[in-house]
Amino acid sequence: MTTSPDLSTAQPGSPALLRSVFRRHAAGVAVVTARGERPVGFTATSLSSVAAEPPLLSFGVGVTSSSWPVLAGAAHVGVHILGEHQTELAATFARSGADRFAPPTAWREGPEGVPVLDGVLAWLVCRVVARVPAADHRLIVAQAVAGDSAGAGRPLLYHQGRFNALRD
Repeated sequence: MTTSPDLSTAQPGSPALLRSVFRRHAAGVAVVTARGERPVGFTATSLSSVAAEPPLLSFGVGVTSSSWPVLAGAAHVGVHILGEHQTELAATFARSGADRFAPPTAWREGPEGVPVLDGVLAWLVCRVVARVPAADHRLIVAQAVAGDSAGAGRPLLYHQGRFNALRD
């Protein structure tokens, strides 16, 4: 049974309202990587499929992120779908100031020189086709050029401010 929303409790749009609503939205967890003078990367829950033909995806990144200076000029990025066994990896790439590519992070140089993480459910190397300004973020649109979806396991989710496993 569904119920109609109580429109009398509607709040004006605000950062707090947006955060509150999106805490209720379960999102898959990805790590985005790029190669500059040194590899960079960050945890993303804003990953979205845009089109199948050509194969496009998008994600958001803050311009104050330590990864932004490299992503601002990167021709290619890596997109990694994390499994539920990779909570620590997600936390490492979300942590400010962490050496994200130091052990125990396992990775290697992939197509186009992009860092590719080991043990993920799936990965893509993508060519950046657009960087769209969106307040203090940029929406990156990228086209898949190589990848693999053969990793084993179930996806890691982000919900209510925590990493979670998928439940049946």
